[in-house]
Amino acid sequence: MDTDVVISLATQAMSLALKISIPLLGVGLVIGVLISVIQAVTSIQEQTLSFIPKVLAMAIVLVVGGPWMLNQLLSYTTELWSSIPNMVG
Repeated sequence: MDTDVVISLATQAMSLALKISIPLLGVGLVIGVLISVIQAVTSIQEQTLSFIPKVLAMAIVLVVGGPWMLNQLLSYTTELWSSIPNMVG
């Protein structure tokens, strides 16, 4: 196994991790900003107020996008396992 193959595999794994995590992180960011704006307008400075909406929104995204995320991981893993003989030999 050459260093180019290892770098390519690491790059593919990191790009897949980024592609899978972007929807969850994006929803968490948007909900966090909206709750922060509401807190700034109403002068309510409760730290736990932003936690529950974020968790609920991220759970909804996980339920809706979970099959797609799992499919991406399974296809990458299947491709990786099937290419092992070509990489070693």
